[in-house]
Amino acid sequence: MVRLWAANTDLDWFDYLAAQPSIDEVNFWQPSGHANFGAIGEGELFLFKLKSPRNVIGGFGVLSQSTNMPLSLAWEAFGTKNGAPTLPEMRDRILRYRGDARHELDPPIGCRVVVQPVFLPERLWIPQPETWARSIVVGKTYDADTQEGLHLWEQIMAAAQDAQFTRQGFAEQQAAYAGPRFGEPRLIPPRLGQGAFRLAVTDAYRRECALTGGRVLPALEAAHIQAYGNGGEHKVSNGLLLRRDIHTVFDAGYLTFDENMRAVVSDRLRTEFNNGNEYRRLHGEKLRLPDNPAFHPDADRMRWHREERFAA
Repeated sequence: MVRLWAANTDLDWFDYLAAQPSIDEVNFWQPSGHANFGAIGEGELFLFKLKSPRNVIGGFGVLSQSTNMPLSLAWEAFGTKNGAPTLPEMRDRILRYRGDARHELDPPIGCRVVVQPVFLPERLWIPQPETWARSIVVGKTYDADTQEGLHLWEQIMAAAQDAQFTRQGFAEQQAAYAGPRFGEPRLIPPRLGQGAFRLAVTDAYRRECALTGGRVLPALEAAHIQAYGNGGEHKVSNGLLLRRDIHTVFDAGYLTFDENMRAVVSDRLRTEFNNGNEYRRLHGEKLRLPDNPAFHPDADRMRWHREERFAA
């Protein structure tokens, strides 16, 4: 069974992002970051149901993941793809929705990461489903194996394959939804962007440094094992969650990992900097791996790092 989630969508969020060219991912945030989201899962469609007075579906994308993060990390990961031009403006919107008189500096927010987003031109906006009720505050799930859900899926697919999408700059997104125009509803493998990669790696490694176990979230970064610019992908198996300074040392080739996932620290730290003891002490430490084996570091990517980046 494939589901679609129609989310009540802030008009300012939608209008800002719809005006941006070639966006590969967006953060559909919730002002409160204390609830888990399970209405749909990875690879199912997330619809932007525009609030009154528009009352239409103005766009859609593929849900990559759902998590809760501090506002600062969401901004660092997605920037303006959060649907606001600046961090202060995003914070003001969140606090306004929360009615938070305390004006908390870095509140936790819900992050619904949507990749391959499509923002429909007005002529292709889809009327909201007949069963949509005014009382719906957050959103509603539609099953594609029901008549209404299937009709909604078909409308979305028809819009995605509209010939004018290439003129709108959505050629890549159009290809993501390619297939029989009214084919059987299916999961769509999400293609992670940089922001989605960061949040996915952060959660996969239980929000702790894979090498030291440190859990100070602002100090942690998602590192690519094989650099993105050298053919690496935004996949969790090509990522490690590392303390910011260790990430830098790893990228610079002073630190790598052997076939047994143990740290190997280069002697160049001592010879070039006459120091580096804080990193040399990590030699032989074993990586703390994700609970999900599918997210474990890819052996070929690790080999690439040892051969192409590391110098003993």
